Amino acid sequence: MAKVLVLLKVLPEDINIDLEELKNKIAEALPKGYEIKGYDIEPIAFGLKALRLYVFMPEETEGGTEPLEKAVMGVEGVSQVEVEAVHRISE
Repeated sequence: MAKVLVLLKVLPEDINIDLEELKNKIAEALPKGYEIKGYDIEPIAFGLKALRLYVFMPEETEGGTEPLEKAVMGVEGVSQVEVEAVHRISE
């Protein structure tokens, strides 16, 4: 069975939010079967940085990336979530 790799850009509510801590909170909030496989931090402007997450999710998920986006938006400290790319990965 294949998995889906989703590249998410997460913008914090404030420039003073620790992005490492935010990533850990997001990892805890993910539904069963979802897993952060990697991340990087992207400078935006004026001290604002975005968290780019590489998340594996089950292929057969109903609603596409919506459950993932809702879970991430529910985390305290998250301002915006944007899906940048979706790739199907065969196992």
